[in-house]
Amino acid sequence: MDSNDLERERGITILSKCTSIQYKGNLINIVDTPGHADFGGEVERIMSMVDGVALVVDATEGPMTQTRFVLSKALSRGLRPLVVVNKVDRSTSRVAQVESDLFDLFATLGATDEQAEYPLLYASAKQGWASDAVVPAPSDPSMEPLFNLILSHVPAPVHLSSSGPFSMLTVQIETDPYIGVLYLGRVQSGTLNPGDTLWAVDSEGNKVGEGKVKRILGRKGLEREEKDSAGAGEIVSVAGIKGGGVNVTLVHPDGWGETGPQPLPTTPIDPPTISIYIYPNDSPLAGKEGNKLTSQLIRERILKEAQTNVALKVLPGPTAESVEVRGRGVLHLGVLLETLRREGFELSVGSPKAVMIPNPDTPDKRDNASMLEPVEECTIIVKEEFAGTVVQKLTMRKASMISYDSGSHGEGEGWVKIIMDVPSRGLIGYLAGEFKNDVHGQGTLNHIFKGYEPYKGEVDTGRRGSLISMTDGASSAYAMAPLQARGTMFIHPGTQVYPGMVIGEAGKAQDLYLNPCLKKQLTNIRAAGADEKIVLGSPRVMTLEEVLSYMGDDEMVEITPKNIRLRKVILDPSKRMRGGKGRGA
Repeated sequence: MDSNDLERERGITILSKCTSIQYKGNLINIVDTPGHADFGGEVERIMSMVDGVALVVDATEGPMTQTRFVLSKALSRGLRPLVVVNKVDRSTSRVAQVESDLFDLFATLGATDEQAEYPLLYASAKQGWASDAVVPAPSDPSMEPLFNLILSHVPAPVHLSSSGPFSMLTVQIETDPYIGVLYLGRVQSGTLNPGDTLWAVDSEGNKVGEGKVKRILGRKGLEREEKDSAGAGEIVSVAGIKGGGVNVTLVHPDGWGETGPQPLPTTPIDPPTISIYIYPNDSPLAGKEGNKLTSQLIRERILKEAQTNVALKVLPGPTAESVEVRGRGVLHLGVLLETLRREGFELSVGSPKAVMIPNPDTPDKRDNASMLEPVEECTIIVKEEFAGTVVQKLTMRKASMISYDSGSHGEGEGWVKIIMDVPSRGLIGYLAGEFKNDVHGQGTLNHIFKGYEPYKGEVDTGRRGSLISMTDGASSAYAMAPLQARGTMFIHPGTQVYPGMVIGEAGKAQDLYLNPCLKKQLTNIRAAGADEKIVLGSPRVMTLEEVLSYMGDDEMVEITPKNIRLRKVILDPSKRMRGGKGRGA
């Protein structure tokens, strides 16, 4: 069901998807949600549509941090999960250990006795079968055991009523180039027909929109199909309503009596923890690659995204042309920025910051020491030989150790599982690239928002200085060859650069100004080293999320449809020194 280009490229689910199937005369609505905590808003907003949860766990990896996040949301709503252990056909599967870990997870999350008595199925989605026993692939592979379990375990939606006035909580807004705006949700009561007049009512009961239903669309498999009517329990998309948004109730205005139309209860959304400032691109190369450049276009597009992405919060920025965007994490914000650049936008983005809140115990103070900051619970599975480096780096970032467990953890002997509490700002600069280098690709780090705790002090990221271009033009191999001794380069020969652009990381703590565009002088004199071959090492090419995590407080990321460039906020070095923005170069 992952149809988004970014989902296919990254192999993760970003947006929730809905579909419906008919099975033995029953309508089964299926909602696929993301597992990553950065996209938890997608999970929270669809919880009101479901009556049960099928928790899918990898037979090798077991329950991950993301599994814990989704399960905690389901348990808090009183849902009774059923568990599917997938990929049991793999040679590395460790079903017994995973079952034990699952039981511990349910107990840790405070599941009731009824929720902890979950039914268990074993499956191989790739081979298309499910079974109530760990056996070799059945001769007649089928998913019928799973559908039968859903019918017997998930309670019927008896709280829905076909009588009474129509009501539906919108959980997603879709757009169609031919139909317009579509409000998706599950019908809570009554019936809906084309031509009906509906009001949009917010959580306070205030009317925020209305319209006449033009079309009703349901889901069959992965395709939309038009319907003549919709009744209680059906997931449909409604076209023709103006106004409203996510978590807004669509109601028929008549039949409510003296109380008037009532809003349906919604699931509370966790607050965003990471903030960035977005500006129009003002670099010397601005306007050469994108076609959407103005602050007005950028602001309108981000506000439109915030209507459907409920975990995003948009606020005014420090200047008239900027906006502040708050999200769940660097990955959450990085996906938004990647979407914008693919749509032709050019942006400049400031360094990510943790969203702090006032400490109620110190109401009269407003310095960092009197604030509360977001803290993440990190689960690290890594080769034992690299565990010390990871623990040391996170401890420098004000992390505290919760547990250290040696064992196989599905990867063979010599692996450890470490759980640490880390401030969100400590993870920003470590998770993307530095962690991968520290574990040599042999480890995973997953995190979940734990809560707000008192400010833990300044974080030492260990970041070195920058190699900064002092001229504009195209970089040359001739100039870059001797510069390699100064640090790690970020660019290839032939890259367009400008003064103030960061082209690498210095080997020391100080910033260095370099000329990567120097060309070899052409003369009619043959030099002794004229035929020497220029050898360049591979530059460090970072993804968008890695650049966001890497950059310092005095730096920005220039994002265009074709390039991602790291630069100083103040390009002129003399002005930067006077403004105190340098690193002591």
